[in-house]
Amino acid sequence: MDADQFVSTVRDDAETALSRLGSSKSLYAATGGEMDADEVYRAAADAEHAARRTFETWADAEAGDVSALFASVADTERDHYERVVADLSDHDPGAVPAVHEFLREQEDTVARLGGFVGRTLASEQSKGQMVGFFTGQADPQTAQLFRDLKGDLDEQRERALAVLADRCEGDEDWERARDAATGAIEAAYDEYTRSLESMGVNPKPVC
Repeated sequence: MDADQFVSTVRDDAETALSRLGSSKSLYAATGGEMDADEVYRAAADAEHAARRTFETWADAEAGDVSALFASVADTERDHYERVVADLSDHDPGAVPAVHEFLREQEDTVARLGGFVGRTLASEQSKGQMVGFFTGQADPQTAQLFRDLKGDLDEQRERALAVLADRCEGDEDWERARDAATGAIEAAYDEYTRSLESMGVNPKPVC
């Protein structure tokens, strides 16, 4: 397996979860049904804050190119967080998102890299919904902010895949990374499902 095959396989494995995380219900779930600009900002700020903390910890725990990767990502997430909270009067971070709870359980380098790739795939779905929300609110400046944040995920994923390819010595390593990637996506999807069900909303699309 190579990096391109890895991403394609993970997307296929998690096709349903990613599709639903990219649906209009995902933002409703993330905001607890409070679909206003401040709550969208808060949901984004919670995610960026958690990401920064996760990847700072990983940078300290790893070495070499892996540490450098996660340190760089942590810096980017710090910048994302500061850009998002600039439009909030205050921000008290809420509960750690489920995807980061899952990621923080990973102690193996290959699993961390795989989980990181999965997180980028899930996150780009939610960021896409934030772009759409502010576009619908006739707020192109904020829509562009979230478009920029979403765009950074592509570069992060490509860098992580390059490091992962260097670290994977055989099929067992790729499988371990694949399990972590799909696990991260499933953690995000399970949280989405629980949130909607707690509000009496069917998480599955009505055909």
